[in-house]
Amino acid sequence: MPFRYIEDIATADVAFEAWGETLEDLCVAAADATMNVMVEVLDTIEPRVTKELCLEADTAEMLLFELLQELIFWKDAEQLLLRVIAARIRQEEGRFFLVARAAGERLDPEKHELVVDVKAVTFHRYRVEPAARGWEATVILDI
Repeated sequence: MPFRYIEDIATADVAFEAWGETLEDLCVAAADATMNVMVEVLDTIEPRVTKELCLEADTAEMLLFELLQELIFWKDAEQLLLRVIAARIRQEEGRFFLVARAAGERLDPEKHELVVDVKAVTFHRYRVEPAARGWEATVILDI
């Protein structure tokens, strides 16, 4: 698993670090970390519905932020639990563009062991940056 939860950063929220060889890998790992905060076992989310997520932002930091917020939006608006299964990012004229394929299913409390409800991604100690192992991020989720 290319993410780990951090216990000593946020007392009332959930913090994690995620990483990947590429920015796309980082996005997939951070998306799984976010979903795993809400659902105890990620493999209980079956790929019954697919969505294409198309996002753009001025920076890599904001692109990841928008992706995680999008997953939270689908959970809140449609009760849809989505896992990012593929992502493509391109940079053009100073902007970042993401096309991601996400798959999942409607939230079912009898099937999905729910942990906590994530309300939003915060900017507190938020970072996304290139690193020795590719890309790394620190994210704190408001629960």
